[in-house]
Amino acid sequence: MGDAKSEARKKLNRDICSVDLALQGGGSHGAFTWGVLDRLLEEPWLKIDGISGTSAGAMNAAVLIDGHARGGAEEARAALEAYWRQVSQAALLSPFQRTPLDVMLGRWTLDTSPMFIAMDLMSRVFSPYDLNPGGANPLHEILTRNIDFERLARAPIKLFVTATNVHTGRGRVFRNADITPEVLLASACLPTLFQAVEIDGQSYWDGGYSGNPTITPLVRECTSKDTILVQINPIERSEIPQSARDILNRLNEVSFNAVLMKELRMIAMLRQVADPGNSEGALWAGMRIHRIASEAMATLGYSSKLNAEWGFLCMLRDEGRRSAESFLEKDGMNVGRQSSFDLDALLEGV
Repeated sequence: MGDAKSEARKKLNRDICSVDLALQGGGSHGAFTWGVLDRLLEEPWLKIDGISGTSAGAMNAAVLIDGHARGGAEEARAALEAYWRQVSQAALLSPFQRTPLDVMLGRWTLDTSPMFIAMDLMSRVFSPYDLNPGGANPLHEILTRNIDFERLARAPIKLFVTATNVHTGRGRVFRNADITPEVLLASACLPTLFQAVEIDGQSYWDGGYSGNPTITPLVRECTSKDTILVQINPIERSEIPQSARDILNRLNEVSFNAVLMKELRMIAMLRQVADPGNSEGALWAGMRIHRIASEAMATLGYSSKLNAEWGFLCMLRDEGRRSAESFLEKDGMNVGRQSSFDLDALLEGV
């Protein structure tokens, strides 16, 4: 049955389909998105027009676009693997490591890691300005080594990276020519872990607070009508969190999803009332949304977002590939035709 669906999908989509990608952030959980991208890049009928990314999603996007500009889809896949491998290598010296018991039981959590517990407690009393006065971030060197920012500025795939202005609380969207290592670090700047990143005289925090990711630029500035959302943070959880850590984890998930859900609801409303007879209305009325996510991501807690062990990253990559394959088999035929994600359902009860 699966083979028949796959064959039908290939026949239906033998013509090129232009798509946009919207990539959420989530620390090392961004390796799930790496797997999704790795699988999508194997499909010659998918042409990426633009990518909007936040935090780890922004870094995945920048690495992919630069690699693609250098040598097409295969080079983009190789660039993503090289990036994540270097992230893992840098984490070998990290104080945040699993305990021997967690390793023995095959648990990826850092909840019982002494250093993670100490950092979690200290972050309630001390700020990054106290604990890391120099503002060092190992990702800066990795980004500089893996991305040619001059080539990225000229790349044909459009890039939109969101960071949150600390002073105004508003999101700022940076485009290809604006992207620097500092912009990517700003998009991933959790204020309890890192000092605010200064760009053009303004200070920025994680883009997840204002757009995770921002979708509007994909609609207004790209020609594709199809947007594939790669979602890391679970929207729903069946159990009520009871421990202090689980409550904080759920609060973070809700806050980082809230802006995205609000934007998706806005898009759903605009699609219903937009006048396809004018240019602005046609943009919204013709938009198609698809989503790739995994229930397995809901089993992972906040602390594992700081776990960059190669085995964990590969597990997430493989889960991302499986989720992308499932999407292609189930909904790939809808790309270029109709939405496979029910936006109207988001308006129920509103």
